[in-house]
Amino acid sequence: MTVSRVMNRAPGVREKTRQVVQAAIEELGYRPNAAARNLARAGAGRLGMLYSNPSAGYLTQFLLGALEGAHQVGAQLVLEKCEADGDSERAAVARLAEGGVTGVVLPPPHGESWAALAAVKARGLAAVAVAPGRFKSAAPAIRIDDLAAAAEMTRYLLELGHRRIGFIKGAANQTASAERLIGFETEVAAFAEPVEALIEAGEFTYRSGFDAAERLLAAEPPPTAIFASNDDMAAAAIAAAHRRGLDVPRDLTVVGFDDIPVAQEIWPALTTIRQPVAEMAEMAVRLLDEGAASEDDEETGVQHLIRHQLIVRDSSAPPAA
Repeated sequence: MTVSRVMNRAPGVREKTRQVVQAAIEELGYRPNAAARNLARAGAGRLGMLYSNPSAGYLTQFLLGALEGAHQVGAQLVLEKCEADGDSERAAVARLAEGGVTGVVLPPPHGESWAALAAVKARGLAAVAVAPGRFKSAAPAIRIDDLAAAAEMTRYLLELGHRRIGFIKGAANQTASAERLIGFETEVAAFAEPVEALIEAGEFTYRSGFDAAERLLAAEPPPTAIFASNDDMAAAAIAAAHRRGLDVPRDLTVVGFDDIPVAQEIWPALTTIRQPVAEMAEMAVRLLDEGAASEDDEETGVQHLIRHQLIVRDSSAPPAA
């Protein structure tokens, strides 16, 4: 890692970078992680992961992928639950470092947290961020193009004939939420015919999705389609529609984002964007094991862009005549 190279006065570090790292070392009170050094010499050792994602389905898929990756490389995965705030993240990283981890997987929203990334680097650990919404990251990152994926789903709805579409935003502390909203709004604005967009706030949780869908369906006239920023909120929108006696998709099309297992477990099965969550988490663990997150990638924030896929199921159809 760059921190280690500065501490060891290794060649090949730019002077400006050396000065920035040295200032961070002094401000944050960096202490070399002796346990991590010993484990690095011995093999994969222990890898850490922070978690606090509000979507249980997303987190389950992420954890399954991370555990599979750890199994493949022969590493132990150490989990630390923390809130999405700087103090909680710094404390969690400190516990991981004291436990001898050599690197940390940062799922959303932690992969976008400067506090979490600074704490990881100050401890001399490698890091990989998974699913940050922004293209530029302070750490190597594995992501899909959220904007392009949301735009593709919006085009699909427009091509079905929908001209009054509700959109449920995700959590405000994740730039993926903003990227998906931008993709939706950009596609609506570029369409050749007038389209009315109704936008409601959500938090990536089932409850927030249900409340947002209730507000959308109370509009006069209501939308003919709802695009929720994740599958939990889309499932909630279908429940809200059923509660009002609406048939999905005859009376209302509902689509989501992520393709977590709930997308196929609800009725009707959900049309959604597939984000390969488990595979992305598995890849993050492999990158840490291979050392790909501890050399030049760290300074450039190398992006590993994974392809998304539009999955059409039973919850979408043209609007009723």
